[in-house]
Amino acid sequence: MYKLYDFPLSGNCYKVRLLLTQLDILFERVEVNILQQETKLPDFLQKNPNSKVPVLEIESGTFLTESNSILLYLADATPLLPEAKLDRAQVMQWLFFEQFSLGANLSRPRFWISIAKQADKFAPIIEYHQRQGNAALQVMEQHLADRQFFVNQQYTIADIALYSYTHMATEGGYDMSQYPNIEIWCERVRSQPQHVSITAI
Repeated sequence: MYKLYDFPLSGNCYKVRLLLTQLDILFERVEVNILQQETKLPDFLQKNPNSKVPVLEIESGTFLTESNSILLYLADATPLLPEAKLDRAQVMQWLFFEQFSLGANLSRPRFWISIAKQADKFAPIIEYHQRQGNAALQVMEQHLADRQFFVNQQYTIADIALYSYTHMATEGGYDMSQYPNIEIWCERVRSQPQHVSITAI
């Protein structure tokens, strides 16, 4: 059985939990409280010297880090990671986009506004990330104008990765009503078999 070291409020951890559930893969959850700096403890640093969650323990002593790398590993040889060369490359394209252009710009305002409750203290940097985040959301909105999903009209790990923070963007002060295609797509993702919410334990 896999062992997942995660923090329940993290979108990066959530995407791994969602995929594991949708693939019917049994796993044990081990909560690591990032608010209490538990990723800095020596025992955790042996699992991931980069001191971040999620971490997937594949077998005793073998650990995989970086959420989208974990998605690729788990989805291999399943319908959620296409076999066709171009389709696979496009899935990876969106995984890179999610990490570089979207994830941080949605997750950081959410953290300071809704989790740390320090919106006033971090107002200038929140505004910066929201500008960048809205630019990324506009890219997604345009892409979804004539598509049901992000790659070849089928649900893949690209959708899981992009959904993880996008569906919670309002918690970071984003007005999602200006992105109707994204809102429809979020509903489509939620309708997939064995979908679980981020709050599901």
